[in-house]
Amino acid sequence: MASNRAVRGATLNGESRRFNLPQTEVDGDWLDAREELDGAAPKLRTTVTVETPRTIITRNQSPDIGFDRSINPYRGCEHGCIYCFARPTHAFHDLSPGLDFESRLFAKPDAAALLRAELTTKGYVARPIAFGTNTDAYQPIESEWQITRACIEVLAELDHPLTITTKSDRVTRDIDLLASMAAKQLTAVVVSITSLEPRVSMTVEPRAPSPARRLAAVRRLSDAGIPTYVSIAPVIPAITDHEMEHILEQAAEAGARAAFFLPVRLPHEVAPLFRAWLDTHFPDRAAKVMATIRDLRGGRDNDPNFHTRMQGQGPWADLLRKRFQIACRKYGLNRERIVLRSDLFRPPAGPQGELF
Repeated sequence: MASNRAVRGATLNGESRRFNLPQTEVDGDWLDAREELDGAAPKLRTTVTVETPRTIITRNQSPDIGFDRSINPYRGCEHGCIYCFARPTHAFHDLSPGLDFESRLFAKPDAAALLRAELTTKGYVARPIAFGTNTDAYQPIESEWQITRACIEVLAELDHPLTITTKSDRVTRDIDLLASMAAKQLTAVVVSITSLEPRVSMTVEPRAPSPARRLAAVRRLSDAGIPTYVSIAPVIPAITDHEMEHILEQAAEAGARAAFFLPVRLPHEVAPLFRAWLDTHFPDRAAKVMATIRDLRGGRDNDPNFHTRMQGQGPWADLLRKRFQIACRKYGLNRERIVLRSDLFRPPAGPQGELF
């Protein structure tokens, strides 16, 4: 395994086969000349472009996903998690799923206003809105843009339920809003912890907060009365799978009430990026990792079928599930089902209502 911290997750930019995009040069051909002159290429800069969508709530009807609507305040994610299934979505902006995805970001500053407008729609029925389902709502640029917080402020005002999934302790900045919502059974937070080993974590998720900071976030959220899960997602064979029990133990000690896990998924353009990453950082076990993933995925790099895509199949998947169940029982996780309320929602008055 490489000994130095990875600056970015992807080792290359990759290409979109579905959208026929060519492989993109990072900053132009001059980089090679610069490296010869100065001994090193300059760091890849992160840029943020404003995106102005017409709506902000995304709907889905997938039978194996526990929510039917979500909000993604940002497109792309600087955390740089190599396995991220959202990477191929960058092709919609003619950008690559590799380095572009984690360095050329898009922000949606009108999100809160769009959200309020959509909640005013006649006949709207409240159900939990999920944040962090495609890209992390608390990635580093949230510190400056604060779009996620603005959306939560709208939902808190209207008593609308929400869930959050994140790899960042930045979520604790919004405890003032989330704690008051939790007191009304309106919110729950999932903190994703893939590995507790710093060197592995910084390679798999190079710009995400350390495992220690994420566990500290679980403690702060739990102490504030906010129902908190820990997600071991994804489990990567021969790299992180041996840590499952330890992660669950630490999660329980930090106050998490529940947990779940997902075997690694490699849809579309993610698979070649993941293979290149393995060859760079884990050349000693790259073949074993991919062989096990194929065992989990019915002989393929990825299984796109509903239900099995989230669980995996075969002996490896069965073993992971059994280990997970035993550890949860041992550490007192998943003893209760956390249910959020939707009956408290009060629609915005809207322009007509404000006249009275």
